[in-house]
Amino acid sequence: QVQLVESGGALVQPGGSLRLSCAASGITFSNYAMTWYRQAPGKERELVASITSGGRQNYADSVKGRFTISRDNAKKMVYLQMNSLKPEDTAVYYCKADHVLIKTTYWGQGTQVTVSS
Repeated sequence: QVQLVESGGALVQPGGSLRLSCAASGITFSNYAMTWYRQAPGKERELVASITSGGRQNYADSVKGRFTISRDNAKKMVYLQMNSLKPEDTAVYYCKADHVLIKTTYWGQGTQVTVSS
């Protein structure tokens, strides 16, 4: 059974930092590109950052220079380090896995990040 489980979401003050984690099971993790998405209330889900199986990273313009995505293939984990958080970063953050060769996608259930004073 495939599972992606996000953790690390919390209430944090503006300017603060959080690290989100996504633990994968039931897949050959190194065969998947991993992506963090987020969805704020009343808005569409948007891509935050992605990392290929080889470690190449891509970021939304809104988070460049503040967020860092990384992965540990041995632990089957992907991380999102978020610094200099802003109220507009408030959203549910989701982890997604895409197989590099076949059209197979898995989503996690999400973790809430709230940035507020």
